[in-house]
Amino acid sequence: MALDGAVIRALKYELSEKLVDGRIDKVYQPERDEIVISVRKYGEHYKLLLCANPSFPRVHLTSYTKDNPATPPLFCMLLRKHLCGGKITNINQLDLERVISFEIEAYDELGDLSTKTLICEIMGKHSNIILIDANKKIIDSIFHIDITISSVRQVIPGLIYENAPSQGKKNPLEVSFEEFLSDIRSINGDYVKKIMTAYMGVSPLLAREIVFNAFKNVDAVESEENDKQVAESFFEIFLKISQNSFYPVIICDNESGKMLEFSSYDVNQYENMAHKETFESISEAIETFYIKKATKESVKQKTNDILKVVTNNIARCHKKLQIECEILEKCKKRELHKVKGDLITANIYRIEKGAKSVVLENYYDNNKPIEILLKENLTPSQNAQNYYKKYNKEKIAEIETTKQKEMNELEIDYLESVLQFLENVETKEEIAQIKEELTEQGYLKKRNIKGRKKEAVSKPMEFLSSDGFEIFVGKNNKQNDYVTLKLARSTDIWLHTKAIHGSHAIIKTGGEENIPDTTILEAANIAAYYSKGKNSSNVSVDYTFVKNVKKPSGAKPGMVIYVNNKTAVVTPDEKLVLSLKKHSL
Repeated sequence: MALDGAVIRALKYELSEKLVDGRIDKVYQPERDEIVISVRKYGEHYKLLLCANPSFPRVHLTSYTKDNPATPPLFCMLLRKHLCGGKITNINQLDLERVISFEIEAYDELGDLSTKTLICEIMGKHSNIILIDANKKIIDSIFHIDITISSVRQVIPGLIYENAPSQGKKNPLEVSFEEFLSDIRSINGDYVKKIMTAYMGVSPLLAREIVFNAFKNVDAVESEENDKQVAESFFEIFLKISQNSFYPVIICDNESGKMLEFSSYDVNQYENMAHKETFESISEAIETFYIKKATKESVKQKTNDILKVVTNNIARCHKKLQIECEILEKCKKRELHKVKGDLITANIYRIEKGAKSVVLENYYDNNKPIEILLKENLTPSQNAQNYYKKYNKEKIAEIETTKQKEMNELEIDYLESVLQFLENVETKEEIAQIKEELTEQGYLKKRNIKGRKKEAVSKPMEFLSSDGFEIFVGKNNKQNDYVTLKLARSTDIWLHTKAIHGSHAIIKTGGEENIPDTTILEAANIAAYYSKGKNSSNVSVDYTFVKNVKKPSGAKPGMVIYVNNKTAVVTPDEKLVLSLKKHSL
């Protein structure tokens, strides 16, 4: 991921064209580390996203809409106070660093026109969004950095804003050809390392591209002639950057289709291993690249509490299972108690009262001698009864423990299915549905919050096979019950991975009896992809008509039994699955 100085330069150029002289209409803070600013300019409406998430810090225009908290955070309210109604007068980038700032003219509470600057520092775990006044005094920031966090630079309201510490690197837009040659010759390492060490705003992707364009590889041996070729490639790329000539692209792996990198300049170093998707704007490229990753990260953070509840309950069940197994192992010896009782009864005339033990012939085992311990304070008859009581007690314990163990194993199976769905959850609606399920099952406390708007209901995924048959897939246990027990008809085909947790899939047959093998294999591939076997090969998927699938009385969500099934063996293919997916309903 290369949100480097060159990309920030492209962003500055794009945002300046679209936002300068625009009026700030609204400010939102949908996430703890994210600000969205609504800007209007000449009848056009733009949404500017500033994100200080340590994993995905970024700035770009966005078309994506998130729900906002019912009560705006304090930083959001402060930005509204200082910026709403204000005009963006300038957008700047510090040299070629990953720092972009927005100068905004707005009237203060006294009616005076003043200039505030909103700064977004895109620096990984040190990323921040900071509002300063005309005197560079910090009004507030989305993250406060005090002396306990950093002894080098504090970001606290009231302090004077200072630029992030320089790493001593040069601005690549301000060096001469001879200076470049001198710089790279004075640094040890390969050409990629030399360029990154000497110049600010240069990502590994950009450094490799400079070297690749010079030699068609990135492993060239250092020499005077090669130094000049690298220099020529360096200045060719940075000339385009200085002239604001950009070529926004996303690099996608040819085999998996996954997005590898994005850039504001053309990238050729991957050659035949990847293909390029081009975009009209750098904002569009960045949003396309980050939206899925950032949403997944946000969802992951929101599922942490639920994940903890589920894993704690799984741990509890496994501890209970261990105890149950120990009890059942102990109960295996109960028959010996009955044998001892029988032998004492059969030989009661031979046993003296007060004896500590007796050796008798075990007629259950070819009359082999067996020593039986006795309680001295009991008669031989009472000792026999004592062994019968132990036998009966352990017999009852075995029956009850077996029942409890079966229930416990079903609970573990259920909780592990929830865990699987939590790993694949994609939206907050899906999180809400899993929360609802866990609340109904008693794992979460029911919360009634007045005035809280009802969450949108997440619906199953829908696919279309290459033969034109609709395929529906559940994304959690409640949806599994829905697609299998309500959406499906008896003549539809039901699919599920064999012996591993995953989604229920339904092929809507429309009453047709002969469903093409291609459709069944595609549906099996989808079921395997949305299961614990997603990253495995040769995954077994059972399929049968829906009329052969039943839900036992009292069974937990998503739990069914089935008969008369066949099995397809497939290797999950992400490209195939995504190509068949119509949309999330």
